[in-house]
Amino acid sequence: MSWDIWLIFFVLGVILPWRGRVRMKKLLAMPRVSTMERLTLYASTIAFQWFAVAVVAWRAWAHGFTAPQLGLTVQDRTRILVASIVGAAAIAALQWLNLRRVGKMPLESRGPLQALAERILPQSTVEMLPYLALAITAGLCEEFLYRGFAMAVLLHVGLQAWAVVLLTSVLFGLAHSYQGRGGILMTLLIGLVLGTSRIAYDSLVPAIFWHSAVDVVAGTAGPRYLKPRGAVSPDRENQISRT
Repeated sequence: MSWDIWLIFFVLGVILPWRGRVRMKKLLAMPRVSTMERLTLYASTIAFQWFAVAVVAWRAWAHGFTAPQLGLTVQDRTRILVASIVGAAAIAALQWLNLRRVGKMPLESRGPLQALAERILPQSTVEMLPYLALAITAGLCEEFLYRGFAMAVLLHVGLQAWAVVLLTSVLFGLAHSYQGRGGILMTLLIGLVLGTSRIAYDSLVPAIFWHSAVDVVAGTAGPRYLKPRGAVSPDRENQISRT
């Protein structure tokens, strides 16, 4: 592999995990994250991910990687559409059930998930639309980076499909190391599912739908189930202040 490909993998495996941990450490040190700070976080993350995709796509094109190699084609539209919709519905239901389960646990038993939810997930209707844009962006951009580019490179150098899925899932898990050990493991497992779909369908489309479904449900159901008991939402606070 050329130096720029190595550099991209270094960024995916080292720089992004470090950057995520630093940003999260700052957020966790704050007693409260305001709406403006949360919107700024969403906007900056969206901009960074699309910038990363633009750079990686440029280098992939420069090295001759084709659209089929990157998973950017749809061979059997009906099959892939059905898999995308059914899979997204199933994984969304599992995410919802998991959040509901965690929401029934005592606050002190939820670990870092509770603090992350309170700082990252949308807490008002004003924040919801930008968050949904972020969720869809993550589905598109992260799937291109990990299941598109990274898998294409590793397959190109001759690794077996199972090893490619495993290695890219490890990178994917490390990128979410700001969520703690549990978050890394859960994201790695999700990465295995998404990577397997990339091989099975020879397309990124199902993985994009499934990934986006996980994040959308996290943002819509997460605040409902992970809100501390007795907490008042920003929307409700505004209504109270106007009465």
